[in-house]
Amino acid sequence: MACLLFYFSFLLLPFIPLISSDNILSSYVALRETVELSCPEPPTLYGDEMLSWFRSPVSGSPTIPVIRVPVTNRGPEARKILKEVRLSLLGNNSLWLEGAKEEDAGRYWCAVLGNYAQYQNWRVYDLSVIKGSQLSAKTTDGSLCSILVCSVVSARFLDSVIWLEGKGKVKGKVETFKGKDASLLMVCPLEGPSESRMRRARSIRCIFPQNKGISFNLTASPDSLPAHCVVSPTWDIQKILLLLCVLGQGVAILALGIVLWRRWNQYRDGATHFKPETQIYENIHLSIPSPPAPRTM
Repeated sequence: MACLLFYFSFLLLPFIPLISSDNILSSYVALRETVELSCPEPPTLYGDEMLSWFRSPVSGSPTIPVIRVPVTNRGPEARKILKEVRLSLLGNNSLWLEGAKEEDAGRYWCAVLGNYAQYQNWRVYDLSVIKGSQLSAKTTDGSLCSILVCSVVSARFLDSVIWLEGKGKVKGKVETFKGKDASLLMVCPLEGPSESRMRRARSIRCIFPQNKGISFNLTASPDSLPAHCVVSPTWDIQKILLLLCVLGQGVAILALGIVLWRRWNQYRDGATHFKPETQIYENIHLSIPSPPAPRTM
């Protein structure tokens, strides 16, 4: 009877909503790097406990059982039970993920169950996979700027992200933008166009919680940057009003030109319909004296 209850509790384990948000640990791993998720042993073991690892992807797929092995008297064949090649079970019950991919993001948790132990959600993790991308931009004055993007694949919103150059703040003209799953940094040199072509190599890093982050190397040669785009200058209220005023004057001049052009066409058409030779002929005809009437005898 006890074995039967244990079997049903194991089947229903992934669907029991016993996880509190306060007990969920956040964990970060960079793309193609490794991470270890620990699962400590219960304070007391009776010898019949089974260790289980589960994962729930961010994509909303059903819960996936990763591995189920005895806590004690575990043989070397425990590693072979894992379905994922990049997942390994360590001797301390930790789950080892190697070469993280975007689809590895999600919720992981371990459970230790037995006849006398019921650690259903013993340790729960929200694993986020972070990645970075780098672009270049050229402003209207010819200066080359670098656009650095740190994004995260996670089930929760992006936490605080810090941008550092060395151990201090990023130098130059800096603009930062933050969304729910990404943070963008645009770095422009303080020097002019001639100086920007000869800038030295720089190293900038975006830092996530737990001191996880991604490093970007800004090379000295602008040709090594992957892409180019034109960044529009910053527009303020005065520039916008000036632009609207200029556009309004242009529209007024255009409308005035159209009115003058139409009037000129009307004047030209009226002059064409007037025939001065007919009027002159009629005047000459009226000025010729008529012959005297014949006298009657």
